[in-house]
Amino acid sequence: MGEESLKRRKGEDKGREDRQSIQSHEPQTMNLQKQVGLISGICMIVGTIIGSGIFVSPKSVLANVEAVGPCLTIWAACGVLATLGALCFAELGTMITKSGGEYPYLMEAFGPIPAFLFSWTSLLVTKPSSFAIICLSFAEYASAPFYPGCDPPQAVIKCLAAAAIVVITIVNSLSVKLASYLQNFLTAAKMIIVTIIIVSGIVLLAQGKTDNFKDSFKGSKISVSSISLAFYNGLWAYDGCLTAFNWFTLSLNLPLSIIIGIPLVTVCYVLINVSYFTVMTSTELLQSQAVAVTFGDRVLYPASWIVPLFVVFSTLGSANGTCFTAGRLVYVAGREGHVLKILSYISVKHLTPAPAIIFYGAIAIIYVIPGDINSLINYFSFAVWIFYGLTVLALIVMRFTRKELERPIRVPIIIPVIVTLVSIVLVLAPIISAPELPYLYCTLFILSGLIVYALFVHLKFRWAQKISKPITMHLQMLLEVVPEEDVPE
Repeated sequence: MGEESLKRRKGEDKGREDRQSIQSHEPQTMNLQKQVGLISGICMIVGTIIGSGIFVSPKSVLANVEAVGPCLTIWAACGVLATLGALCFAELGTMITKSGGEYPYLMEAFGPIPAFLFSWTSLLVTKPSSFAIICLSFAEYASAPFYPGCDPPQAVIKCLAAAAIVVITIVNSLSVKLASYLQNFLTAAKMIIVTIIIVSGIVLLAQGKTDNFKDSFKGSKISVSSISLAFYNGLWAYDGCLTAFNWFTLSLNLPLSIIIGIPLVTVCYVLINVSYFTVMTSTELLQSQAVAVTFGDRVLYPASWIVPLFVVFSTLGSANGTCFTAGRLVYVAGREGHVLKILSYISVKHLTPAPAIIFYGAIAIIYVIPGDINSLINYFSFAVWIFYGLTVLALIVMRFTRKELERPIRVPIIIPVIVTLVSIVLVLAPIISAPELPYLYCTLFILSGLIVYALFVHLKFRWAQKISKPITMHLQMLLEVVPEEDVPE
């Protein structure tokens, strides 16, 4: 009995060793299994990019070039630029796998100061203004059916936008599951309305509705400044393409997903614009307060109410997704010590970064009060393309300074060079050709981050912490939040 028991134990020990040996190789297997497939990657890219932009930007793109031909050309060119930029971000994402968007790329290439300025600008300019733009888009489409034949009052639009920000902020603060369920429903609604508009446009083209495409370049206004501003508005609709890859940067299918996915989005965007022009002249489109609503009234009557309803769902989905991700950016910044520590605290009841989400919503409401969609898009695009250009430049720099880094995806050097040069043109052209104070304010605000960095990061002034301690304590009790616990690895 004793010998049999000993043999049994030895056999169990051997089995355990075999299992441990197998488990020691599991990380490699698990990395492979976590890769996103080609179809899933394409769907993720298409679903992330298509949002409120295509219902807002067509009017602004046309206003800058004033003709159908250049307008459609700009939309196609924006797709090409977005594809090239996304390929650059794919190389960066697979080379440096840290979270935090552009922050780790700028840190590796240029050091802490440009990285901090990106974080500073994202927290207080680009992310909140993006949230505000989407909610203003929602407000325009939600109010348009109640004001047929005229523009809704600005007070109504701003109040609706602020209400949307408050509701989405509350939903994301209360429950991650609720926010996720809401996002799934709204994403489905978004794809339905895009399909309805494209199919309707194709049917109208087949019926011979092509009058507005004759002499399509006649009367166009082409200048470096107007093209840059048109690109700002067109690229706003593609903005998600450079931020979608944190979810699957380790996928070997990523380059092919980009090469198929973003051109697919470009085709959708061009077809949606073509659909608009089948029933509206350039003048009528520019006079329309909500382009998709006008399209629905002329094509889908008496079921035209479908269009504003589903566009509202689409814009709410974009706003919810933006709040969900950007709220966590504020949370990470608080954890890194770039903003007040309380912004890195978590709700005891709901396990959400509630202080960060509330802060983000409050800043977005501040942007809604004085701003309009076009000025905010220009303001947002100017700031964001400074850092997109710097990030792609970081890729070029690290080709020479960080040769030892493994690059699962390696794009030809000409691609980041082209994207960097285009970024320089997009940033400088509007300032040189048509200088406006908002660009100066934006530049000064970005540079003011240097003062904040010098005082609180480099010199580490402690008096700010002494002042913030009682504020943090009271807010912690009011919001019922605590610091995140460190989980031992």
